[in-house]
Amino acid sequence: MTETAWIDLALVSARPQAMGALLRYFRNLDQAEEAFQEACIRALKTWPRTGPPRDAAAWLIFVGRNSGIDQVRRRSRETALPPEELLSDLEDREGELADRLDGSHYRDDILRLLFVCSNPALPATQQIALALRIVSGLSVRQIARAFLVSEAAMEQRITRAKARVAAAGIPFETPDAADRAERLAAVATMIYLVFNEGYSAMNGPEGVSADLCDEAIRLSRLLLRLFPAEPEIMGLTALLLLQHSRARARFDADGAIVLLDDQDRRLWSRPMITEALAMIDKAMRHRRPGPYQIQAAIAALHARAKSPEETDWQEIDLLYRALERLQPSPVVTLNRAVAVSKREGPEAALALVEPLGDRLSGYFYYHGLRGALLKQIGRRSEARVAFDRAIALATNAAEAAYIRMQLDRLDGEAAPAVVAEEEQ
Repeated sequence: MTETAWIDLALVSARPQAMGALLRYFRNLDQAEEAFQEACIRALKTWPRTGPPRDAAAWLIFVGRNSGIDQVRRRSRETALPPEELLSDLEDREGELADRLDGSHYRDDILRLLFVCSNPALPATQQIALALRIVSGLSVRQIARAFLVSEAAMEQRITRAKARVAAAGIPFETPDAADRAERLAAVATMIYLVFNEGYSAMNGPEGVSADLCDEAIRLSRLLLRLFPAEPEIMGLTALLLLQHSRARARFDADGAIVLLDDQDRRLWSRPMITEALAMIDKAMRHRRPGPYQIQAAIAALHARAKSPEETDWQEIDLLYRALERLQPSPVVTLNRAVAVSKREGPEAALALVEPLGDRLSGYFYYHGLRGALLKQIGRRSEARVAFDRAIALATNAAEAAYIRMQLDRLDGEAAPAVVAEEEQ
C-alpha cells in the first residue's frame, strides 16, 4: 500500500454515506456530487498532514456541505467559505456530527441515494450508469469502457439520467415501510444488473468486467449491512459471490469459454464459496424463500459438488421448478432444461425448450442450448441452423467463438456439453 493509499480506501468507503447525506441537504444530484468532490480534494490536501479524521464520512459531509453552501453564497456574492486552516481543524465539530449520524440516519441517507439511482423512471442502462457514477464513484471513462461506448456517449447517458431524476420529481424524503419494501426490490435488481453487466462482458477490456462484478458485490454487502435480517438480500449477496467465485475458471488461456463441467474447480475461490454457503444457509432458515435465495441455492449445489458427476441435478431441477412457480419466466424454464437433460436426456430437455421459441427467438442461449440438444440426438442439419442463429445473436466474441467451435465439430465429433447460461 502506498503512503496515501489509505486515503483512497477511506474515500471509497465513506462515499455512499457522505453522498447520501449531501443529497439530503441539497436535493440535487449534481450539487451533491460537486460538494463531495470538493470535500475529497480537501481531504487529499489535508489528511496527509493531519492524519485520518475520527469519522471520514462525517468529515466529508461537514466539508462538502459547507463547500456546497459556499458555492451558493459565491453566486449570491455573499461570504466565502472560511480559510483552509480553519476548516481543517474539525476535531470538535466533526465529533458532534459523527455522534448525530446514528444507525437509522446512516441507513436512510444511503437508501435514499440507492432509491434515486434505481428509480423505475430510468431505463436499466441509466440506472446502472448512475449507480456506478454516484454511489460507487467510478469515473465516466471507467463506466464507458465497461459498456464499450465512448466517454462522450456515457457522459450523455449519465446526464440524461440526472435530468430524468429531476424531471420525475423523485421525493428525497425517507419512504414509508410499504414503499421501502417495494423500492428495496428495485435496488436489489439494479445491483443484480450491475453484476450481470460485468459477468457478461467477456470480451471487454481487461479487468473492467471483474471490476463491475466486484462493485456489485460491494453494493450488495452495503445493502446487507442496512438490512442484516432480510433473507432476499442475503440470497442476492450469496448468489453474486457464488457466481463470481468461478471467474478464474470460466475462460481458458486463449479467452475461450470453459463450460461448468469442464472447469478446473481448484480455480474456484473457496473463501467466496464458504462465505456464500454460510449466508444462503442462514437465509433459508428464515423460511421466506425468494428468487435470489433459490438461485443462490442452485449455485450452492454446484459449488458443493467436488466433481461434475457429484452434482445433484434432481435437487437443481426441483429448485428451478420452485423458481418457475415463484417467478415464471421462459429463461428459468430454459435453465431448468439443462437439469432435465442431465437427468432424463436430451429428448426430454428438448421437449421443454421447443415451446419457448416464440418468446426467446432473440436470445442467444436459447439457440445455443437447442442446437446442442439437437446435435446430441443426431438432428445435425437442424442443429446447424440453431447454431447459425446463435452466432448472429452472440453478444461478444467469446460466445461467437464457442458456437463456431460447435459448428466445426458437427461432422464427426461427439456432441458437446449443453450450452446454457446455467452452464457457465
